[in-house]
Amino acid sequence: MITFAHPWLLLLLPAPWLIWRFMPPHKEQVAAIRVPFFRMLTEAAGETPSIGATVLRRGWLQMGAAICIWALIVLGLAHPQRLGEPVVIEKSARDIVLALDISGSMDERDFVGEDGERQQRLEAVKSVMKEFIAARDSDRMALIVFGTKAFVQAPFTEDLQSLDGFLDQTQVGMAGPNTAIGDAIGLAVRTFEASEVDERLIILLSDGADTSSRMTPINAATIAADRGVVIQTIGVGDPVASGEDKVDLGALEDIAKRTGGAFFFADDAKALSDIYAQIDEMAPRITQSASFRPTENLSWIAAGAALLVGLSILSLLTIRARRRAS
Repeated sequence: MITFAHPWLLLLLPAPWLIWRFMPPHKEQVAAIRVPFFRMLTEAAGETPSIGATVLRRGWLQMGAAICIWALIVLGLAHPQRLGEPVVIEKSARDIVLALDISGSMDERDFVGEDGERQQRLEAVKSVMKEFIAARDSDRMALIVFGTKAFVQAPFTEDLQSLDGFLDQTQVGMAGPNTAIGDAIGLAVRTFEASEVDERLIILLSDGADTSSRMTPINAATIAADRGVVIQTIGVGDPVASGEDKVDLGALEDIAKRTGGAFFFADDAKALSDIYAQIDEMAPRITQSASFRPTENLSWIAAGAALLVGLSILSLLTIRARRRAS
């Protein structure tokens, strides 16, 4: 489809004719030779002398070329362009941070898989998280891992396959043996500082109690709530264990409530899978769509054609003039 960016300029097409039709002709005085016997010449020619002017007229070829060149110039000024097919671009309107506990207790093999076999906690969690990530097509996601310290394993990205790769590289204990839930939340909130969307969600999974944070989880959750960040928390592991191996369900539930999120507990792979499915339903994909049509500028064609016509006519008139002179 061909359109004009400035179609109003096409109104200039009749401008030369309007000027020729309604404006007085250009007059120019030129020197002439005075002939003493001018009267005798006019009588011999049968003409009556009078004051007048000689009107120079162009040939049909010159006139046709002038009209063609003018039309091409106006078309070029109107900026003709070819419109391509509409292109729709969807981008995520929500950023999600996955905060994953990889402390030493995640090495326990107490998660029962769908096949009835016991699995390592972290491997079971990673398997379910991959399914969740695959279902979040077009969402921007980041991965934070935490143990004694919290680290950004993968910054915000829409390339969810690369996020899977970073998740595969995650191993138990690589961030230290302890659990720093508060620091993980604080790092996630700082990660959102580079985010330009209003919908911000943290999905935090932990199997222990906070033992090494510089900021308490409750204070970190309060800061997150003040900045409009929602935290969904998931507790896994053994709530009746002792020491650092005991998952602090009360703290995880309090974190979620303070930010307007929800708390979940899973004791096997199926329950964990169901939880991520619930979170997926509670936080459906939000996208912002923008569409545009690619354009190809065609003004150069009109300009090139006008130049070609002008050079062709000039060459032809020059050849004619030389033939007459010879």
